[in-house]
Amino acid sequence: MDFPILTVITFVPVIGAIVGLLIPKEQEKTIKWYSVAVSLIPLVLSIILWVTYDNVAGGMQFVEKVPWIPTLGVTYHVGVDGISVPMIFLTALLTTLSLFYSAYTIHTRVKEYFLLFLLLETGMFGVFVALDFVLFYVFWEVGLVPMYLLIGIWGGQNRLYAAIKFFIYTLVGSVAMLLAILYIYFNVGSFDILEATARFGQVRPFMQNFTAVSLAFWAFFLAFAIKVPSFPFHTWLPDAHTEAPTAGSVILAGVLLKLGAYGFLRIVLPIFPEAFSYYAPAVGVLAVISIVYGALVCMAQWDLKRLIAYSSVSHMGYVMLGLAAAAASLTRGEVVTNSAAMALNGAALQMFNHGIITGGLFFLVGVIYERAHTRDLHVFGGLGAKLPYYYGIMAVTGFASLGLPGLAGFWSEFFVFRGTFAIIPIYAVIGVLGVIFTAAYILWKIIQYMFLGPFNEERWGKLTDMELFEKVTMWPLVIFMVLFGIYPTPILNLFNAATTALMGRLL
Repeated sequence: MDFPILTVITFVPVIGAIVGLLIPKEQEKTIKWYSVAVSLIPLVLSIILWVTYDNVAGGMQFVEKVPWIPTLGVTYHVGVDGISVPMIFLTALLTTLSLFYSAYTIHTRVKEYFLLFLLLETGMFGVFVALDFVLFYVFWEVGLVPMYLLIGIWGGQNRLYAAIKFFIYTLVGSVAMLLAILYIYFNVGSFDILEATARFGQVRPFMQNFTAVSLAFWAFFLAFAIKVPSFPFHTWLPDAHTEAPTAGSVILAGVLLKLGAYGFLRIVLPIFPEAFSYYAPAVGVLAVISIVYGALVCMAQWDLKRLIAYSSVSHMGYVMLGLAAAAASLTRGEVVTNSAAMALNGAALQMFNHGIITGGLFFLVGVIYERAHTRDLHVFGGLGAKLPYYYGIMAVTGFASLGLPGLAGFWSEFFVFRGTFAIIPIYAVIGVLGVIFTAAYILWKIIQYMFLGPFNEERWGKLTDMELFEKVTMWPLVIFMVLFGIYPTPILNLFNAATTALMGRLL
């Protein structure tokens, strides 16, 4: 395809934001629907990208490479494989739904909000298509400022504290990543990610100085683990989620957390296989702690939004567990290659499924908060009879989150545990506890406390069920939860081609 589809997908949002500056701020309705219309362009193109990607051929496709800063050897190098294609679609889908939802719920500083959201979208797309370290780093940082402002301006009562905490955590990780990038450059002589991946075993410092390699590995690990977030680097997340506006929480959980997991798949595992394999037990321990600890903390929460925030710590732990299993398999040879690919498939599938499921849960928190102006689970009860549509959508989304067979969340957990059991079984056994605790807090804290039991007619008698725009926002997410729960093959084929090729290169 001669059409530069990746460049168009990446830069249409920021160009749209620049053009949107010309719209007077008083024309709020025009700004809102203009932004939604702009976001539809990359959404349509991301569907075309998915459909036209040659899954049989695999590898990097739609590649564009031109010199950017020749004196430094920096190139504008973009491309996608079976891991990045679904992530680009997820980003486009959640951004469009977030802008559509925000068109009805954001009423202050409208122009800044919607244009910042478009700028944020460009940053997220850029990370998923970048094949040059400098380009990757620039796009990584582009997403930082808009999200900081979205939390700090349109957030809740403690928004400034949450925004600064988010910014500092991410910045610390960024600095560590920059040092690691420079280390690779001085050893490989190139900022090209694919070239560094291909040469990791041929460059002498990489082979002989394991201490330096370990430092670079842990620098990348810190940057990406903060973003995932993995225990013990997760403490910024509950505050950021709790204070962010609804659409901000959706993008934070649905896409931004995936940037860290994507970094592990795109950079850490392919470039540092020996170090990752050596430290796989430690990474596995952190993953298991994230799964179990995150789920247990959810059971102690009474703020609905904070509960779902901690559930992200637990569910992203499955991604880290799959990665740890794949890394641990590298010392076992080809015997467990199939299981390692399954663990990676589960990790990648969990990235996508967590985006649509937890994104949906945050939308649903926004629906009840817009009406009740509280997220305290103590004060609800019996809403199932008063809000049957909301109850039904919340039940489907909650069951998808706990991994009920027939819904999307089941397959990602199944593949992670299937792959992990064959490689590091004790970690898988402990990790399964997270599934049990997840079922407990979904059924007990959300379903029982919100929708069952006596209904407070005096306090909640005037609550109304979901409006049309709220239903439209949730419909695509619910469709994907059911579709990929019943028939996950289309997305699994994409992931499997990429993960199998990745494991083949590492052995």
